[in-house]
Amino acid sequence: MNNATGFVVYACMLASELVESGGAGASMYSVSHGIDRDRHGNRTKTADATPHAASLIESLRDIGYSCETALADILDNSITAGARRIEILTDLSGSDPAIGILDNGRGMTAGELVEAMRPGSRNPLHDRDAGDLGRFGLGLKSASFSQCRRLTVVTRHDGFLAGATWDLDVVARTNRWQIELHEEFSGQPWSDRLDRDGTLVIWRDLDRLGGGIEGNDAGRAAHINRAIAHAERHLRLVFHRFMEDDSPPLELWLNGRKLEPVDPFGRNFAGHQADRVDGLDMAHGTVEFQCFTLPHHKSVSRAEWEDLGGPEGHLRSQGFYVYRGRRLIITGSWLGLARQTELTKLCRIRVDIPNTMDSEWKIDVKKASAQLPPKVRERMRNLVERLSLTSKRTYQRRGQKLVDQEYMPLWHRIQRDGAIIYRPDPSHPVLSDFSARLPAELQNEFANVIGVLGSTVPVASLHADFAGSAEEVQADDADEQILRQLAKAMVRVLQNQGRSLDEILDALHPVELFRINWDMASAVIRQIVNEEDVYE
Repeated sequence: MNNATGFVVYACMLASELVESGGAGASMYSVSHGIDRDRHGNRTKTADATPHAASLIESLRDIGYSCETALADILDNSITAGARRIEILTDLSGSDPAIGILDNGRGMTAGELVEAMRPGSRNPLHDRDAGDLGRFGLGLKSASFSQCRRLTVVTRHDGFLAGATWDLDVVARTNRWQIELHEEFSGQPWSDRLDRDGTLVIWRDLDRLGGGIEGNDAGRAAHINRAIAHAERHLRLVFHRFMEDDSPPLELWLNGRKLEPVDPFGRNFAGHQADRVDGLDMAHGTVEFQCFTLPHHKSVSRAEWEDLGGPEGHLRSQGFYVYRGRRLIITGSWLGLARQTELTKLCRIRVDIPNTMDSEWKIDVKKASAQLPPKVRERMRNLVERLSLTSKRTYQRRGQKLVDQEYMPLWHRIQRDGAIIYRPDPSHPVLSDFSARLPAELQNEFANVIGVLGSTVPVASLHADFAGSAEEVQADDADEQILRQLAKAMVRVLQNQGRSLDEILDALHPVELFRINWDMASAVIRQIVNEEDVYE
């Protein structure tokens, strides 16, 4: 962990002892009367340096959570508690809006609840179960405080109900590490929805999440709704493996609407490519790698492609996806091992690490960043080099049709002096047929017009558009007259080769303009084959 995080964790572990003792954290310090010796044998005295509750608990608010990472941290606790259904609930009406996270996990006893509300309730050096998504024992508190000033947890275990609240305004006033324990729950929203076992986390006094908007309930509600909507995709992505691969699968709900997982590797699409799982044994566990190549965007629907790429698109979502206990912590980054390029944007590499390797990877409190151990970095560098070739081949195979003479391309791809030039082919049937029907004095001028088209390809604009979002770059639509003119010229060439109707249809179907308009194009081709003027 970094120095700031380390200080907060250490300080919280010290301060947590005051929850039981009721210490005041006063401004005066005390010096012990005993004499001690340091590690070098020198005589020392000791002083109480317990952190002030009001100061430190406010510092916990600024670890760096966003709304989506804060919600994900709360969901980690629910999953660790065995929940199979988690609901995110919002009540944004009125002057005291609230957000709830309700699960059907195993719940907590009253004693376990108090311990869970303690900052630094778990030592990060202690062993954890393989399925434990926690780390520092800070997530519930620090994630919640980053968004609100009042955190309430209501839990039921074996039918017995318990509840507790951290109120930061109370801590600021008393400077004491004290929580409020509830005996009545009628004022707690959604508490009546708890099953025999389960936990409800409630955020209120949403000063951070509300954007600091005061005196405008509608404006504050709109701001919170935008933040929750932005967090939705993050949660669908971070927990997609629990939602897809578990039996029974994890269900995430947002205000009564079930969320569908987002698999960044496109495993549900037939055109995806997946390599075998590769392992790297290390001192505290095994790191597993698996390489994926997404299908070409023309192989899936536009809606599916856009959902897979997310708001930033596929160019920015390529790279490594690092999971800790199957929970995503790093999303779409080459981690300094490669550059994001258009030809590698189909590359995805899944990296799985166990929670026994947290210290080696320097997992932070938010579980949103990590650092690569040197041995892992070298293995990942080799994977990048190999997988990027697969992604490039996926694009280049489709691009090969552009230069395949079987399909009579209208544009020639010419490589000259290290440059790639695209030039209209004057010998293409549709161009040569039209030129032959021109008067002799216009044929040279028509050839010059074709040359002008080749010399004025908007290379800079195309490069910018492809670098941003290649799947949005499309050819103009073709009507029946355009299809007829192209088909008429190409059918004549194929008939001169002795091709039958079925052979002509097979030969012309891969031509991009025909393929994307095949219902109309095939009817036009059949009609042309039967027209007498084709044979003249």
